[in-house]
Amino acid sequence: MPLYSAAMYSLEVQNYPSYNTIRSVLMEEMVHMAIAANLLAALGGSPDIKGLRPRYPAPGGGLPGGVMPGLTPVLARLSARQLDDFLRIEAPARLLSERERRSAYPTIGHFYDALRQAVTANADRVRRAVRAGGPANQVGGNLGYPTFAPDDPADPVERFLHGIDIITHQGEGEHERTIEAGGTYQHEGSHYARFAELRHRRRYRAPDPPRPLTRDTEADFFRGEEIPWPVVINTLAVPADGYAAVLAEDPDGPAARKELDAFDAAYTAMMTALDRAWNGPAETWWPSLGAAVERMNDMRVLSCFNVMRQPVPEAVVERLEVLYPREYKLLADRTDLGRPVFYGPRFQNNAAQNNAARNNSPF
Repeated sequence: MPLYSAAMYSLEVQNYPSYNTIRSVLMEEMVHMAIAANLLAALGGSPDIKGLRPRYPAPGGGLPGGVMPGLTPVLARLSARQLDDFLRIEAPARLLSERERRSAYPTIGHFYDALRQAVTANADRVRRAVRAGGPANQVGGNLGYPTFAPDDPADPVERFLHGIDIITHQGEGEHERTIEAGGTYQHEGSHYARFAELRHRRRYRAPDPPRPLTRDTEADFFRGEEIPWPVVINTLAVPADGYAAVLAEDPDGPAARKELDAFDAAYTAMMTALDRAWNGPAETWWPSLGAAVERMNDMRVLSCFNVMRQPVPEAVVERLEVLYPREYKLLADRTDLGRPVFYGPRFQNNAAQNNAARNNSPF
């Protein structure tokens, strides 16, 4: 969510195709998170959402769970370079190079395939766990994705596999011959297809006569209506210290820090509300989910109208290579350092950081 949100917020106008495309992916990613949390809760686990503390750029690279270790996620504005990372995140295996396929989990699909195999191999244990119930809530029900109840006569294994299918089909495509999500989803483009439309700046249109979609032929599948490139606010890609070194040298650093902290407080409140939806009293999951949605809107407003209106002084931009010698290339690849530069949202989860500080305290 932070990666895609940072790119979406950077768009000056928020009702054009690029914004709506990223927003549509984000909404489905939230559904995927809910499915994964329900699967964990059905097995007796408790999703620790308020404890999530992803770091950007990720130390050592990759996504959680050992997925695509060669990738280094960076919070940054929308750009062709950032879209390349989004395509790598959502890519089906057949579009990867031989080198990219070498890791245990080169794609998110591989990770979920491993979960699918584990569920199938342990089907009876899964059924027993679901029927025994767990401490966490099942959130959704009437929102169009699977929930699990101990007394539901439906086979939970089949419902587990269906939940995994939703995640992988919407992300990569229904099967290896298409990047569409399939008839169940009205043949909408997968997340990969939607980001590819933005990268190629053309709508998806399968060629006639049909041919396989490969790395070499991909451009032939995006020859539809042109998608004009949006006006993008030139935010500075977020370094690992959350701009600490930049803020220290910015004469207006206290004002910028105030706006960054306000955004982080809204992000923390959203994560806490989501955590409460699964782990709080069962009767409060719906209002907790509503509170999370309200905080998401706060984040959009605070980011677009406050944080990204705070300029990074030119003198500080000129010192970025000195301030961040190890990260400079990442920052320069995702920021146009020849234009005025602005701060971007950091997505710091204060609840997780405060908990980590308490755990490390000697008292």
